[in-house]
Amino acid sequence: MNILEHRALRGPNYYSRYPAIYLRLDIGDLEEQPSDTVPGIVERLTALLPTLQEHRCSVGRPGGFLERLARGTWAGHVVEHVAIELQNLIGFSVGYGKTIDSYDTGIYNVVYRYRDEACGLAAGVEAVDLVERLFAGEAIDMPAIIDRLKQVRDAHMLGPSTAAIVDAADQRGIPHTRLSEENSYIQFGHGHRQQRIQATVTGHTDLISFGIADDKAWTKQLLGDAGIPVPQGQVCNSFDEALEAVRSIGYPVAVKPLIGNHGRGVSTNIEDEQALRNAFDIAAHRNPSVIVEQYIRGEDHRLLVIDGKPVAAARRRPAHVLGNGTDTLQALVDEENRDPRRGIGHENLLTQIQMDEQSLRMIGQQNLTPQSVIPAGEMVFLKPTANLSTGGTATDVTDDVHPEVRFAAERIARLVGLDIIGIDLLAETLTRPLEEQSAAVVEVNAGPGFRMHLSPTHGQGRDVGRPVIDMLFPDSEADGRIPIVAVTGTNGKTTTVRVISHLLRQAGRNVGMACTGAIEIDNHVIMRGDYSGPQAAAIVLREPTAECAVLEVARGGIMRRGLGFDECDVGVLLNIASDHLGEHDIHTLDELARCKTVVIDAVRQGGTAVLNADDPRALAAQEWARGDIIFFTLDPDSRPVRQHVRDQGVAFTVHNERIVMRQGQIEAEVIPVVDVPITFEGHARFNVANALAASAAAFALGLSIADIQMGLQTFHPTPGQNPGRTNLIEADGIKVLIDYGHNVPALEALAELVGCISARRRISVASAPGNRRDEDLFTLGTLLARMHDVVYIYETDPRGRTIGEAAGLLRDGAESVGGACRVEIIMEEARAVDRAFDEASAGDLLVLLIDDVEGAIERFRGRRFTPPASTGPTGEPA
Repeated sequence: MNILEHRALRGPNYYSRYPAIYLRLDIGDLEEQPSDTVPGIVERLTALLPTLQEHRCSVGRPGGFLERLARGTWAGHVVEHVAIELQNLIGFSVGYGKTIDSYDTGIYNVVYRYRDEACGLAAGVEAVDLVERLFAGEAIDMPAIIDRLKQVRDAHMLGPSTAAIVDAADQRGIPHTRLSEENSYIQFGHGHRQQRIQATVTGHTDLISFGIADDKAWTKQLLGDAGIPVPQGQVCNSFDEALEAVRSIGYPVAVKPLIGNHGRGVSTNIEDEQALRNAFDIAAHRNPSVIVEQYIRGEDHRLLVIDGKPVAAARRRPAHVLGNGTDTLQALVDEENRDPRRGIGHENLLTQIQMDEQSLRMIGQQNLTPQSVIPAGEMVFLKPTANLSTGGTATDVTDDVHPEVRFAAERIARLVGLDIIGIDLLAETLTRPLEEQSAAVVEVNAGPGFRMHLSPTHGQGRDVGRPVIDMLFPDSEADGRIPIVAVTGTNGKTTTVRVISHLLRQAGRNVGMACTGAIEIDNHVIMRGDYSGPQAAAIVLREPTAECAVLEVARGGIMRRGLGFDECDVGVLLNIASDHLGEHDIHTLDELARCKTVVIDAVRQGGTAVLNADDPRALAAQEWARGDIIFFTLDPDSRPVRQHVRDQGVAFTVHNERIVMRQGQIEAEVIPVVDVPITFEGHARFNVANALAASAAAFALGLSIADIQMGLQTFHPTPGQNPGRTNLIEADGIKVLIDYGHNVPALEALAELVGCISARRRISVASAPGNRRDEDLFTLGTLLARMHDVVYIYETDPRGRTIGEAAGLLRDGAESVGGACRVEIIMEEARAVDRAFDEASAGDLLVLLIDDVEGAIERFRGRRFTPPASTGPTGEPA
């Protein structure tokens, strides 16, 4: 088998409303070998993956997939189920998948859900290899497969603390985006409502407070001055200074680096000079400044305070084993590490105990070696600190914390100034006030780990992720989202996106906009290029100032990567016409319509789908639409629209050459069509439709009729406001109309406007990308010839064709018309435009269907044109 394409669809897509992995798979000779022809395949696959028994498949009951396997199914379908189950086996609960035939024999589109993108992709690769071996009867090393996938998981998965916060956000419906694979840098929400965290440090964590927590001496000084019990001690930069400190403090002491974490370099209960020297060297290896302080006898406790409120407490014990009178210390450690709760790093609830140099020193102080037999019931500690990351254990004591201890924890959080703080407290118990016992705060932690509270070794786990989300989004109803408008269709997307953005800006909103041509933030271009896909959506939604997002959504982006967001407030479906058919297994208009309906299927509950009632497929797409529906139509007497309005639905239409909004018995005038500049006094009917769509979207977002009127009458078809879309400029009697009519439906719509512009001659520069079908390119050429007197054809991106092939098809179409139109191929766009300028004279209309709008305008404005050699009294050639 051969994987032809393999990628993650990040958001609603052609196959699913949820993120999914897309795998285009050529099963080769296995097309002739369905599963029922492979002896013992059900038994063998069940032995490898017993949990496949739970897969219902299309049968609809447990064991359904295995029934299909026995009856006969193809290898691509088996890959789908294996890829799903492999993810389940490494801890990611997924269930959705589908396998679809393609137009090519033996090639299948396999789609399956994922939770972690890297693991989902890796599971697909492993599934293909496993199924190929299965059908071939070869050996399959399942433990090795699972081990490889776990390595991918561990390299990419979020740590338990960050994952808990993400889970809490998911429960509130707050979207999250991972901003970096290298660390736990997460964005919650969108635009100006976003919040960010890195592990358990938030965007509000104070930098000075973080510095205090990172400097143990500073922490002790600050807390001690406020009456909080802290160990007596001092910072030492040499062993002699450490000795001097001990003379003042007295043994036993603790030694730790001034700056550090996870208990690294810490030694406790130091009782003699040699042990002090060893401990000082260990700490100094971590930081040249070393703290020597009073050793406080008591249990190690962690108090977690979030947003000034204690939310969890745990008693921690360093890594340890309990003797049984027969086994050696090393054997006891090995047995403890066989506990299934222990894993490497943060993969499990507990971490495996490593018998390192620190451990050997600890047991040496107890006159023990790894080969010592430990008496029954005797506890041997193996680490000086109780960090879970070094094998320690934790017991939840949240409900046992005395009110005075809670108050002390709140004070400490306020004094240090951290929004999330872990307080390390040595005390006999938390059930009594600190002043009544041997107790002291030994350090505080910025970005504390949550694992001990989420899944303690003993006691009740605490949902400490939720308080973080509640702090970042204090309104219980807030979801961190900004309004998203997504616009799709075959033609008119860019203009409609720009009009909607203009309406919102005129109403005072800071708009993030992405379309074919640019990404703009608050009317400032920040990136230029084709930004009609999910990457552009991500850029806009990350922008910290954006109050709303208006996004163009093209077919290619939907098929390649999905929408890039999970839901939108307004989905706009403009039209569905022949363009790009034959790509991504979209061969028919109905399949293209299903692709486009992904946008309106992604409308959130309470949102709005805006549909073109004049387009039969867009009208039929209402079965996919979520939320309310607003129709727009150029036909005020449209029967489905009239029924919709009678049912109190909203519609925007044209009545007596005025844009109006209708609902029930109400008809509200918005603006005369003639006052909307992009309609060219109503001659550009396609832009009348775009204005209606934009008005409907703006209305759905809460703009008033007055807001819409003001916006429509101030949006002009100029290169500044709508570059490359029906820009009409004039100099020395030459008119230039610039547009992006690169497909048959767009050119048909443009022909009406071109015919309304008076001209002595009509000269065009045109092209089309090579990924159009042959028949589409030929038809485009015939339309160009019918509209113009002279056509200069250049070649844009060949997109898989040989150089000159697309231009040749356009020329063939143009020449098939016959008549007076002159056709010439000039391969480069700039040369073709210059040739048209050379050809033109006063009274001519140049129709430039080009990509480099700015370059053409610049050259046009720098030219001086000469009048025609001879004209008659009407201005026509003599």
